[in-house]
Parts: sequence; C-alpha cells; structure tokens
Amino acid sequence: MSVAGVALLVAVLCAGAALRSAGGRPDDVRRRARALLGGRGAADPEGGWLARLRGEGVRKWCVGRLVEGDAGRRWRLGRRGDIGREVWCLPAGLALGVLGESVVPVAASVVAVFLVRRWLVTRGAGRVRDRQAAAVIALCAAVAGELRAGRQPAQALLAVGAPGLGASGSAVLAAARYGGDVPQALRVAARQPGAAGLTGMAACWQVAVEGGAGLASGLERIAAGLRAQRDQRDELRAQLAGPRATALMLALLPAAGLLMGSALGADPLRVLLHTPAGWGCLVVGGLLEWGGVAWTARIVAAAEGA
Repeated sequence: MSVAGVALLVAVLCAGAALRSAGGRPDDVRRRARALLGGRGAADPEGGWLARLRGEGVRKWCVGRLVEGDAGRRWRLGRRGDIGREVWCLPAGLALGVLGESVVPVAASVVAVFLVRRWLVTRGAGRVRDRQAAAVIALCAAVAGELRAGRQPAQALLAVGAPGLGASGSAVLAAARYGGDVPQALRVAARQPGAAGLTGMAACWQVAVEGGAGLASGLERIAAGLRAQRDQRDELRAQLAGPRATALMLALLPAAGLLMGSALGADPLRVLLHTPAGWGCLVVGGLLEWGGVAWTARIVAAAEGA
C-alpha cells in the first residue's frame, strides 16, 4: 500500500473515532445543548433561547426529539446510536477504497447512505404507528373505566387526557372542554398513522350522544378488538423473525467470503475491483444480492399484510 493510502486510512480511522466520541453520553449532550442554547435559570424564566425557538426546523436541527408522555412534554435526546447511523457507511466505503485502491467502494458507500437512511425512516415510522395504536387502546380503556365510575363522557375524556396523540389529542381535549364536536375531532386524530381505532371511538361517541346508548361498553369492545389485533400482529412478527434472520445471514455471506479470502491470501478485493472478470462477478453478485433481499422483503411484507 502506498504512503498516501496509509495516510488516508489513518485519517478515516481518526474521523471515525471523532464521530464516536462526539456522540458522548446523553448527559454530556444535554449539557452542551444547554450551554449553547441557554438553560432554564432565574435570569431567564422562559428557558433562554431554547424556549423561544419554536420552529420545527430548529427542533430537527437540535439533536433530540419532542415527545408526549404521561408527565407532559419534555425534551428527550435520542438514544445513542439512533441518530446518523447511516453516516458510518462513508468511513466503511473509504476504508474499503483504500484497501482495494479503488473508488468503487466509495461510490457504493454514498448510495448505501441513502438506502440505510430510507430503511431507518421506515422502521421509525413503524415504531410511531405502534406507539399510536397503543395510545388509542389505552385511551379507550381509560375513558371506559371513568364512565363506569360515573363520570360524563366529556368529563371522563378530560380526566384521562390524550397522552401519546400529540396535537390531535389536544384538539380532542379542547373540543370536549369547550363543547365542540368531539366525534369530528376524533376522526381528524384518526388520520394519524396507527390511530385508526379513533374512528370507532368517534362512532360510539356520536351514537351515545345522539341515541343515548352506552358508551362505556362500546369503548371496551373497541379496546378489546384493537388489543386482539395488536396481539395477532405481534405473534406474526415473532413467527417472521426466523425468516428475517435467515435472510440477513444470507445477505452477509458475501462479506464473510471476502474476509475468508483475504485471510487465505487470495486478495479478493483486488480481483473484484481491478479485473474485468471481477467487475462482472461484482455486478452479477450485486444484482443477485439485491434480488434476494427484495424478494425476501416482499414475502415478509405480503405475510404481514395478509
């Protein structure tokens, strides 16, 4: 390897170490954020700059996310490793480019950044849907319990609140507090991912208000049905864990083959990146790899959809 290659490899390793240390512990990141944006103190009871920065773009720029919880709104930093994990594809591609003395791994790492980012966004959306569905189940069960205790529908909804439903939940509570159209507010909130169960709650609410039917029993049935759907979905995911693990193992076999070839002294990177036969094998192998992963993902998605 040339001197320039060694220098580039050392630079990549140093950059990776810097990114690793920049993550730090959550307490360190919180302290840095308070030092940069201003903390809550006696001189500024409104919370400094952070309290005045209300735009969504600023919230996304700050490393963290604003979540709804039982204790109200709070600023919670993302878990270590959840933010910017796709960036690690670039150092990996640079390292492979240095070892193989080719720009192909570097270009592939740039494409991998977008693919990994898309996968992370999709997985995050699934987690949001699951949280919203759990919040709807908890809301229906809690309001039914308050109604059984003798409260009126609006009072029961206000007593329970709408944790986990965000701004749409606040709109539902406002409609209940000021005599607005609660069913319509529930239907609007049901447009959120995973909150479709609120449509049934809105129908039960409207029937109970207009026809005098029992709301508590209807909400209990909705909560039971949503809970059964969630259990069925969790059981299906558990059954699909085996095929997913097998697909992941098969997808990592080419990397294992490259490592084994390098250990045996065959220099597979040089063959793949600097010979016409290697280029053909690389293209055909990449297409087959992509086809296998896409096929497995399609099978799993079809099973989940069914």
